[in-house]
Amino acid sequence: MLRSALYLWFCFGAAQGVLAASAPIIPPPPSIAANSYLLIDADTHKVLVGHKLHEPLPPASLTKIMTSYVAAVELATARINENDQVPISVNAWRTPGSRMFIREGTRVSVEDLLRGIIIQSGNDASVALAEYVAGSEEAFADMMNQQAAELGMGTTQFVNSTGLPDEGHYTSVWDLALLTRSLISRFPEIYAMYAERAFTHNDIPQPNRNRLLWRDKTVDGVKTGHTRAAGYCLVASAMRDNMRLVSVVMGTESDEARMRESQKLLSYGFRYFETRKLYEADVPLKTVELWYGEAEDIELGVLEDVYVTIPRGHYKDIRAELKIARIVEAPASTGQEFGELRLLLGEEVAYRAPLVALADAPSAGVFSRMGDFVYLFFSGLFSSG
Repeated sequence: MLRSALYLWFCFGAAQGVLAASAPIIPPPPSIAANSYLLIDADTHKVLVGHKLHEPLPPASLTKIMTSYVAAVELATARINENDQVPISVNAWRTPGSRMFIREGTRVSVEDLLRGIIIQSGNDASVALAEYVAGSEEAFADMMNQQAAELGMGTTQFVNSTGLPDEGHYTSVWDLALLTRSLISRFPEIYAMYAERAFTHNDIPQPNRNRLLWRDKTVDGVKTGHTRAAGYCLVASAMRDNMRLVSVVMGTESDEARMRESQKLLSYGFRYFETRKLYEADVPLKTVELWYGEAEDIELGVLEDVYVTIPRGHYKDIRAELKIARIVEAPASTGQEFGELRLLLGEEVAYRAPLVALADAPSAGVFSRMGDFVYLFFSGLFSSG
């Protein structure tokens, strides 16, 4: 909590010191033939295009993004290993739908099962891995829901690892974007599998079902899905010029349509928007005078890297403002808030974050503190909070 009701404002250009900006003009987003869709920037989470973001819908095999995510968590915590040999049950072998073609009574490595899930969209592989991780697919679905809750996926409920139809099995385009963003940032080694174009198991080669990998070299994932109830769905992600976008379309009419509509979203985002990294975490943005402390000043900054997504061509128009407590007092701890960073584009606040102490600042001795108190009192700056 801020310890003073008095603040100072500092205004400076984030790019070239421009003090005023004309309102950005961009065309409206394209018309998308899907029940629900979304385009976001993966770093800033800024929604560029969206329709029915939180409507619960059947996800079909988009479910397997979470299946691989749970496996990635288990690998990261060393509860399983990629070389573990997973016994294939009759239940897994008999799972209907798209298949990796694993055989009952054999053993398959965790790594191969992951590729079977991610590249071949194998329902049999999904059930086999779920049973190995959690003992049963039902218990694994509980793990999926726990991860969903941790990620803030508020319109999601999983009852299986495959996406096979069930009335209680649903998610939204927003939640899928949250999940994909976390998968990409937390588990890049697992996400890299989503860019692989083919995988062969049991002498049966199968191509990746995400045909955007062939159409657009900047696309490196993510996953297709299809059932009669869900329609044709696709989560896609691409990186251009250090800007990563994630698109989600659910409920299109065909495989060609889900690719076409995803391409329209990605093309619109990359053409009319850009994402810039403006400030780094733990790098001082302002050094201010410190009262009642051993040190004479204290450095303030942000706890996380600052990215901003803006209309393309308007980087030079960004203005940064620092709102800082007029009196910054010790003791202060690392991360303690003493103000706010705001980035403005025209009259719109494009970004805001707390401005915090970057190091601990202990109190000075009693005589030094008394001297500061007397100075502040007679200078008229004193505030009792």
